[in-house]
Amino acid sequence: MKLSDLKPAPGSRRPTKRLGRGPGSGHGKTAGRGHKGQKSRAGGSLRRGFEGGQMPLLRRLPKRGFTNVRNVAKDVTAAVNVGALGRFGAGATVDLAFLKEHNVVKRKGFRYLRVLGSGELAVALTVRADYFTPHGRAKIEAAGGRAEVV
Repeated sequence: MKLSDLKPAPGSRRPTKRLGRGPGSGHGKTAGRGHKGQKSRAGGSLRRGFEGGQMPLLRRLPKRGFTNVRNVAKDVTAAVNVGALGRFGAGATVDLAFLKEHNVVKRKGFRYLRVLGSGELAVALTVRADYFTPHGRAKIEAAGGRAEVV
């Protein structure tokens, strides 16, 4: 078999409908667009939500709520517990790039690192993060490590 022999499966491709090619084709005269009106003419498409000039539903309803900036910050901040850092060797420097490399932080799009205090830590590590909870910082320093704010 060669590339030149490849063909689509039988019945999977149909020829395009040739509109406006005379009455014998069955799609002559108005070419399947009906009679007159905006939608029968070239470029005559309506935008989403258009209600013929009437005030659209989206604008008739009142606005509600707001965008909480704190929630936006949550979307770009990776939270890691101190217990998850115990698997690395003593003296390692742990930061966001290091955690991504070792698949502790899996999702893409994180820009900041927040270290939380859950779990136990037995090895001395240098942890570089944007934010430490008081318990997280205390546990890192109690194990003989350093907590550095980036």
